[in-house]
Formats: sequence, structure tokens, C-alpha cells
Amino acid sequence: MIIEQPSKWLRWLYPSAIWRMNPQEKAVYLTFDDGPIPEATPIILDILDRYGVKATFFMVGDNVRKYPHLMQEIEERGHRLGNHTFNHVGGFQCRSKEFLRNTYKADQLIHSQLFRPPRGWMRWAQYMRLRKKFTIIMWDVVTRDYSRLLTADDVVQNVKDYTRNGSIITFHDSLKSIEKLITALPESIEWLQQQGYEFKLFDANQKRSRHLK
Repeated sequence: MIIEQPSKWLRWLYPSAIWRMNPQEKAVYLTFDDGPIPEATPIILDILDRYGVKATFFMVGDNVRKYPHLMQEIEERGHRLGNHTFNHVGGFQCRSKEFLRNTYKADQLIHSQLFRPPRGWMRWAQYMRLRKKFTIIMWDVVTRDYSRLLTADDVVQNVKDYTRNGSIITFHDSLKSIEKLITALPESIEWLQQQGYEFKLFDANQKRSRHLK
């Protein structure tokens, strides 16, 4: 459960980050990391359009540089944009100065106040600096659609097993995930709709929250 649904101790490491939205509201927030890429993003957008669902895309700046039309399409279709660094660098892979520079470089292209660190980790100094400029969005459910050990059915089952009121659900806009998402994303959306969940977007200036349960 530490993987699919981060434990409370992990959430407390970054207390002003948002891991889960209002637990009293029957709503979920779909997010997609690592894009945009031409092999996956258009497919995901078409699936979301089919169901009338909006999501937040945490994008890698270098992918935006290469495929600016995809970022434009995401925005034009009514989805929210988020920063996922320029080169998908982990906070523990480089010095804080380099990590911050990489994040700000992506911000010059994406222009979003929403930020998600790759792999959900960053040094405390990085976190303290970035929280002043960005609202840091983590997740309540990670589907693990990127894993070679999981099938599309497993991805859907993770959604079913771990989703709850206010869940921020993370899929991936990537080559590792797209074959599974072609099946798993529609099935997940249909199941969430059957359960009565509303699909919501973060506010552009999302207030920080501490829903840790």
C-alpha cells in the first residue's frame, strides 16, 4: 500500500503539499505525468474527450519544447497544465541549485503554478524553496501503469482498490503506459462514474491542503 497509496508518514514529509483533496466530497482528480509525447498524449486526450472528463497533465519541459503543439492541444481541450521539471530529474539526483534551475526552466514554457516532483521525492531545501512559488501536487493513488509487471487489468484494479473521496489519481502519459491505458483508462473512468465520483480539476491557484487520512 506504500506504493499505490502513500502512507501517512510519507505525506508528512511535505506537509504543505497536496496529497488528497476534500475527503468529504465524492470527487476525484485525474493526473498524467511525463508527457506530452505524440505516441501517447493524443490517445489519452481522445479517451478523456469521449467521457467528457478533464485532467491535469504534469509535463516535462523538454517534451513541451519538442512538441509545443501537444501542450497547446491539452490546454485547448480544457485540461490543466502542471510542471514536472525540464528533464524529469529527481531531487536526490542532483544538487538543489540544479534541481531548482531545471524546474524554473520548465516553468518558462509551461507557466503553471502547479508542480509535481518526479517520483514524488525532493530534498527538504528544494521543497521549502519551491513551495513559495508553486502549489505542490502529489497523489493519493498511483496506478503503476508504467510497471512491466502489471497488466491493464491490474491497473484498473489499483484504481478500484485505492480510490476514495478526494483521491488524486496518477496515470502516466508515456510509452511505458500507453498500451495498458488504451484499455485501463476507459475502464477506470467507467468504474469511477458508476461509483458516483465527480471528476474535478485543481484551481489555477489551488490552496494548500492537509487531507492526510
